[in-house]
Amino acid sequence: MKIGFDNDKYLETQSRNIRERINKFGDKLYLEFGGKLFDDYHASRVLPGFQPDSKLQLLMQLSEQAEIVIVISAGDIEKNKIRGDLGITYDVDVLRLINSFEEKGLYVGSVVITQYSGQTSADFFKQRLVKLGIKVYTHYVIPGYPNNIGYIVSDEGFGKNEYIETTRPLVVITAPGPGSGKMATCLSQLYHEHKRGVRAGYAKFETFPIWNIPLKHPINLAYEAATADLNDVNMIDPFHLEAYGISTVNYNRDVEIFPVLKAMFERIYGESPYQSPTDMGVNMVGCSISDDEACQDASRQEIIRRYFAALAGLLEGHNQEEEIYKLELIMNQAGITPTDRAVVPAARKLAELKKTPAAAIELADGRIITGKTSTLLGATSAMLLNALKALAGIDQDIDVIAPESLEPIQRLKTAYLGSRNPRLHTDEVLIALSISAANHKEAALALEQLPKLAGCQAHTSVMLSPVDVKQMKRLSIQMTMEAQYENKKVSY
Repeated sequence: MKIGFDNDKYLETQSRNIRERINKFGDKLYLEFGGKLFDDYHASRVLPGFQPDSKLQLLMQLSEQAEIVIVISAGDIEKNKIRGDLGITYDVDVLRLINSFEEKGLYVGSVVITQYSGQTSADFFKQRLVKLGIKVYTHYVIPGYPNNIGYIVSDEGFGKNEYIETTRPLVVITAPGPGSGKMATCLSQLYHEHKRGVRAGYAKFETFPIWNIPLKHPINLAYEAATADLNDVNMIDPFHLEAYGISTVNYNRDVEIFPVLKAMFERIYGESPYQSPTDMGVNMVGCSISDDEACQDASRQEIIRRYFAALAGLLEGHNQEEEIYKLELIMNQAGITPTDRAVVPAARKLAELKKTPAAAIELADGRIITGKTSTLLGATSAMLLNALKALAGIDQDIDVIAPESLEPIQRLKTAYLGSRNPRLHTDEVLIALSISAANHKEAALALEQLPKLAGCQAHTSVMLSPVDVKQMKRLSIQMTMEAQYENKKVSY
């Protein structure tokens, strides 16, 4: 993958700007972290060179001053919302984040369940957290939010929310994903802090959309694609344009909520420190792009990947058709189609030619390697083996795994484990390859190529099994798939 982002420059400039923002306020700063804090894979995909843990590295520099509050929406708990890049539900991810932060020496003060309106699953999750010794607070649905400012900024609005007890001057508000209620949590705390005589401030650690690149830049469009299920849209910040005469990019939810924030500051301090949503953000991403064309290419691929993922989700009953329509509009704005992803036509062509499921992967040097379903292997497994052989310089006609070593695994699956699918999944193929590597130099050489698959693009002509999806993620292969089951049967 061609590098397009200077991560070291980003860490230096972002850290400096955060410290400046902390010094701007008095007793306490609530810092909302937009996007993923611990592992921002979306950013690393659209900004090649961005490290997924960059935000964590920045936070660890402030660990003595900071405590973390994790926010999760009761609605997301109720519908078992899944974090797409990890394949786990948001409530499970909260537990994962707590463990991950604490392993890094960061202090997690509490969890806040937002937008609560009596959801039973949220009650159960709260009980689970309490039993684990984790402080839990509840914030409620506020009628008229975000427009009825007079009601929101009152004892019946934010005042009804439970006050989050914090002990450190920097409070980082983060969440498993977007739409969790991070900003509302910050605003609610400002209200409660003021009632207690504490001078608190607010700022937002931003990544997307990037304020100082064009509105329809592929990076910003990729952000819209990532939040298509939330119906977010990027837009020119009207408040910034009015205040400074400069066009900057923000998104609808921040623009909508800004009057609330501004009114709150005015009620508390007599004036607002911010004149626009853009002012609220601390975002030096745009200043750290080193190769704009590389980032544009990566972002276009991300949009297409999001489109295929949404189609698969629709087939599985997770998504709505409106999300598909929005992604099609975004692709049109970006000037791309699904076939602009090189592995898509390659997989489709082989599937049509052989009348069987097929898969294709694009290696770092641009070569496209394919694989098809056989009696022994699924299409993805065949593609994986063929790619490893290509990287190792091994002739494709040479078997790096002897067929007789695969047959016992098939027999174990069907005769003893009750599987109706005798073909080997990718994890089973890699285990067989590892066993063969002990005695065969070709197998050992092929196995050594596995790290080279990280970041490669791949596509399959049918839906993958959950096992194969998980394995592709472990290998860091950026996989897409057609929204259709093999033989019209649900894969499992």
